[in-house]
Amino acid sequence: MRSLNIVAAALTAAVTVTGFGSAALAQSNDPDRWLTPTMIDARASMFMPSLNYLTFQHMDQMFATRSVAAGDSAWDLPEAPMSLEGDYTILGETTDLEGALERTRTNALVVLKDGAIVYETYRNGSGPDTRFLTFSVAKSYTSTLIGLALNDGLIDSLDDKVTKYLPEMEGTGYDGPTVRDVLRMRSGVAWEERYEFGSETQLTQVHDNSLVAYRYRWCDYAATESEPGPNAPDAVFNYATLDTSVLGCIVERVTGRTGAEYMSEKLWAPMGAEYDAYWIMDGPDDVGREFYGAGLASTARDHARFGQMFLQGGKANGQQVVPEEWVREATVADEGYEPFAPGAPMGYQYQWWTDAGSDVFMALGLHHQFIRVDPTNNIVIVKISYTQEPVGRDEENEELFAQITAKLTQ
Repeated sequence: MRSLNIVAAALTAAVTVTGFGSAALAQSNDPDRWLTPTMIDARASMFMPSLNYLTFQHMDQMFATRSVAAGDSAWDLPEAPMSLEGDYTILGETTDLEGALERTRTNALVVLKDGAIVYETYRNGSGPDTRFLTFSVAKSYTSTLIGLALNDGLIDSLDDKVTKYLPEMEGTGYDGPTVRDVLRMRSGVAWEERYEFGSETQLTQVHDNSLVAYRYRWCDYAATESEPGPNAPDAVFNYATLDTSVLGCIVERVTGRTGAEYMSEKLWAPMGAEYDAYWIMDGPDDVGREFYGAGLASTARDHARFGQMFLQGGKANGQQVVPEEWVREATVADEGYEPFAPGAPMGYQYQWWTDAGSDVFMALGLHHQFIRVDPTNNIVIVKISYTQEPVGRDEENEELFAQITAKLTQ
């Protein structure tokens, strides 16, 4: 499988909530708003295949959120329309463009070539102002916040231990790995990112308790329940949404601000985002944190701006927003780290996936969300999907991207 960054299993409507009996189980001062049975059931049912095309567009009506404010000056992307019409062959079946978009269950597609929007479409009631939740695409944004905090001198070194910034992690699975280890998903923490519907897997338990029932925060779990796994830090790649949550909490600690506030000031406004984004929370505003591993909702065009900024070495809206050195370090796999496992087609750097056969790098998310950056062809593709399956339909998307690229470069 190519897209391994899946952050939540589809949940049954009946959620079994388990608690840890600690101070971390803070409850909202406004339980009528977020903790009613109806709201808990809605959050538990957000992956329902027949409705996820819609729920993924309206997460702010089910979750507590925190806004990421855009600035006064949007980055005006030029438009240079190019036709993408013609035949597309997806898994051996030939169809037209609309058929390919339906086959791959597409809500939105934005394509940039040479810095201009060459194609843009919205489907299923969405539009340019729709803020889609794109799940683990958020990991690449959280990584960028780490890079900005490093550039601001708030993080001394990526080789510092996590416990230097989060001393409450001492004695847990995060007592040992460095910030760099966590960025690479090589923390060594005992974590199984497994998705089985209605199961009692570790991921499902934390998801149900934090995001669904608002019983505790992801970072509270890391600080009270995480344990070292069988592998030492940096030894083995093990995809863990819990790692990204810890990165986000490092950002909070070193900046003294919420992740949304820091992101607005240092990234979203300077980049020239057109619309406010928002993070869904793992609790009401008085106790919750941004769901750093998979909780950012943004318009497709603003995702495209983010991808184009990385394609341009961190430059956007007339200024250097992200240090060029960080862009390279975050998206180009170091020797020995690609592929992430023997024979795998992909690598993993700092919360970005890399293609072992090219210079393409991607932010990927549950249910097949993509920010695909192709430096060789100067193309950025944002695809927002609503597949029934959370993972496993990567080949058809790769075929679509290859045929779009061919039409733009022939």
